[in-house]
Amino acid sequence: MYASLARGTAEFLELPSGLTPNAQGGCDVDPMAFRSFVERLYRTYSATDNELLHGPAHGLLLTSLVLLDRAEGSIPLRPEHEDAFTREKAALARSMATL
Repeated sequence: MYASLARGTAEFLELPSGLTPNAQGGCDVDPMAFRSFVERLYRTYSATDNELLHGPAHGLLLTSLVLLDRAEGSIPLRPEHEDAFTREKAALARSMATL
């Protein structure tokens, strides 16, 4: 489900997600492209207060931030978002499986 949401969002943002489906049923990650995708998603999310965008983007963004952390990448967050996203990422990361 995440890969499908990321693919649709990448189309909306007009850039690659950095995720490529693999034979094991998961995705291979191009770290640079994925970082660019997450960064653009975050910029789009933080540039508006529109709840129609925030609602569906929030979960995708949080999951993307956790996956980016696990790929040893990061993006800068605005100071007003840093504490909340850090807490939410930590909670989500605990519930996500690791390989």
